[in-house]
Amino acid sequence: MRTDPTDNGGLFIGRRPGTQPVRYGRLPERGSRRRAVIDAVLSTAILVGMALLTAAVWGPLPVGAMWIASQVASSNAGLWIVVAFALAVVGIFVALRGLRVLDQVWILVRRAAGIDQRSGVLGRVFLATTIVVLPVFLVWLVFLGGMKPSFGAM
Repeated sequence: MRTDPTDNGGLFIGRRPGTQPVRYGRLPERGSRRRAVIDAVLSTAILVGMALLTAAVWGPLPVGAMWIASQVASSNAGLWIVVAFALAVVGIFVALRGLRVLDQVWILVRRAAGIDQRSGVLGRVFLATTIVVLPVFLVWLVFLGGMKPSFGAM
């Protein structure tokens, strides 16, 4: 057998078995005009969902984790920190997994629409959402939220 390690002295020389790049057979066929419109709307909805889920990673998920931790462990600060951190990490990892699945679905929808889509858009969505969300959060933090300057509080 060609993938037998004894053929090459036990060393993997070249590509390991099962790691060949994906090869697409032929370009996808274009559907009807109605199908193209439905696929365009669906891919846009998936893109908006990805942007909202990415924005949730930067704010609502950690805040929600802290709120749940405050309900569970309101009297013990150490336990509150552990619960909030664990919930935030789990929530963010679940959101990232969901984003990866949505990215794969987006590729499939675009290919079903007849577009030669071979790579996802997750990195670009994450970058664009981060560029929009972080300055908004900083404005809220400095001027409206917890770090608002208090004059005469010395």
